[in-house]
Amino acid sequence: MVTTQPAGVPPRPTARTDPSSAPTSTGGAADRWRPFLLRWHFYAGILIGPFLLVAAITGTLYALIPQLDRAVYAHELTVDHVGTAELPMSEQVAAARRAHPEGTITSVTPAPRAGETTRVLLSAADVPAGRSRTVFVDPYTGDVRGALNTSGEWLPVRAWFDDLHRNLHLGDVGRNYSEIGASWLWVVALGGLALWIGHRRRTHKLRRLLTPDRNAPRRGRTLSWHGAVGVWIIIGLIGLSASGLSWSRYAGGHIGDLRSDMSWTERSVSTTAPSTLPTAPSVPPSSSPTAPTIGNNDFTRVYETAQRAGLVAPMNITPPTERGSAWTVAENARGYPSHYDSIAVDPTTFAVTDRVDFAQWPLMAKLTKWAISAHMGLFGIINQIALVLLGIGLVSVIVRGYLMWWRRRPTRDDRHLPRAPRRGALGSLRPAEAVGVVVVAAILGWFLPWFGIPLALFVLVDTARGMIAVRRQPAAPEAAGTEVGR
Repeated sequence: MVTTQPAGVPPRPTARTDPSSAPTSTGGAADRWRPFLLRWHFYAGILIGPFLLVAAITGTLYALIPQLDRAVYAHELTVDHVGTAELPMSEQVAAARRAHPEGTITSVTPAPRAGETTRVLLSAADVPAGRSRTVFVDPYTGDVRGALNTSGEWLPVRAWFDDLHRNLHLGDVGRNYSEIGASWLWVVALGGLALWIGHRRRTHKLRRLLTPDRNAPRRGRTLSWHGAVGVWIIIGLIGLSASGLSWSRYAGGHIGDLRSDMSWTERSVSTTAPSTLPTAPSVPPSSSPTAPTIGNNDFTRVYETAQRAGLVAPMNITPPTERGSAWTVAENARGYPSHYDSIAVDPTTFAVTDRVDFAQWPLMAKLTKWAISAHMGLFGIINQIALVLLGIGLVSVIVRGYLMWWRRRPTRDDRHLPRAPRRGALGSLRPAEAVGVVVVAAILGWFLPWFGIPLALFVLVDTARGMIAVRRQPAAPEAAGTEVGR
């Protein structure tokens, strides 16, 4: 409903021209959907914005860490002098065990390049949960260069920033923040894109979808930067959202189930070692009857088998965990080109008993692996720069969104918060469209719990506020007119 200003009455200062919410004179689907999208984008941006802002800042910091990590731990990662030949792998492992006899060996990563160290990962009682003690060995001399508590292959600095971005160092509870951000990022981005395209079409500036209006009024200029930058980064934002959800706590479980049902999972080798089944190796009396025996030269023989099989560095050698199981050797080249071939090696004959090449993985499994690697900046410096630019772009979009919201506050009483877009937006849709929105939201809310829970809270709070407003303010024709353009 549009009301006109009575004659002789000066316009109220709160009635601003707002290019983002001005009514249109054209009919059609765009006019039906715009109020709904505007209110949806507004609430998602205002209430989820803090989660996205924290994720953007911590993610940008994380993308800058790899070079710092390698500089801080240069002594552990590199050797003083490159020798002419490396020691046998078993001798390198033995050197690590002499310096650190505690715990058990979980895996060994041979030096991936000349001048770098071999890593021997230990599971020890005095290491925090989820961490390993990594011993760094000079492959040419057998000297132990140091030992660090690591998170998989991540050294302490990178592991610290990884936890900061993933859970704010709050454990499983903190993981909810990042899952909220990943669950809503794509929704906010796509809703904003639809609104921005609609705005450019109404103002006959569709060709300037990617460029801001530098000469527009203050709020219009902020809107144009908000929209244009959002378009530039939207593909990256959707990629970050999808890859982040794939290893999230709750949505990640649903995605994992879907991938399993569709046979989109990574392929792995069988660890059953045929030759060990009839005659298991002897076990020292003090050991568990199910523990395997590892010979003095076994790491060398397994490594040589992997090299003959054509596996390339970096690779992880994992000893068997129980009698009757095989060694596994898996490539772990997570950058470009990616190498994830793996083999199983019989602990008695040291023959390859099974092999799975990366080429055998389903396409969706490959895409998931690549997406996660890109999310973590593992494709090199260009990947890192792209992540930093994405992070800066997202921060700027969020800050400008809040700035536009703040500039909508009533000028005659700056203590009041800005108004939200008008209620009843769902009613602007056709019945079938409104039902479709509710059904899709319900399905997404089940599949992405941290999308559904905030959405339900938004609806409940907004409904309650609407009921309270109706009771406190009796309807009046002049009051109804103030809803235009909110």
